[in-house]
Amino acid sequence: MKKIIMLALVFFSLASVTLMAINPSKIMNKTQKEMKEEKSADHLLIVWTSGDPDVAHKMVFMYAFNAQKNGWWDQVTLLVWGPSAKLSSGDKDIQESLKNMKEQGVELLACKGCADQYGVSPKLEELGIEVKYTGTYLTDFIKSGKKIITF
Repeated sequence: MKKIIMLALVFFSLASVTLMAINPSKIMNKTQKEMKEEKSADHLLIVWTSGDPDVAHKMVFMYAFNAQKNGWWDQVTLLVWGPSAKLSSGDKDIQESLKNMKEQGVELLACKGCADQYGVSPKLEELGIEVKYTGTYLTDFIKSGKKIITF
């Protein structure tokens, strides 16, 4: 009986090794996929709605810039939404800060619905901000369990 159990263990061990040797890419792909999911979980979305320049400079921009620069997050995305879209289109200091953040690697995104209501979509695009409808984007981000802060 012990010999049969030992033979069965050896057989299953060899079968497992053989399967790995036949298709190692499945094992690698799973590992790569898991790594990608873990990395994407280290993505912060900052939803900026305030039209107050002090809030922008002294809170939103300071944190977004430094979080990306210092690697506190693998990726930082700033979502310009509502009154912040209007502020961004007309304030030169805000525009300079946005440019610096973009150069640091912060992804800049603006809600097209909001920007269109203020008539500033073309100006935001000129500033290098991706302007698109973001309701689904924000919903998916929330449902993913990733981190979001709002100002």
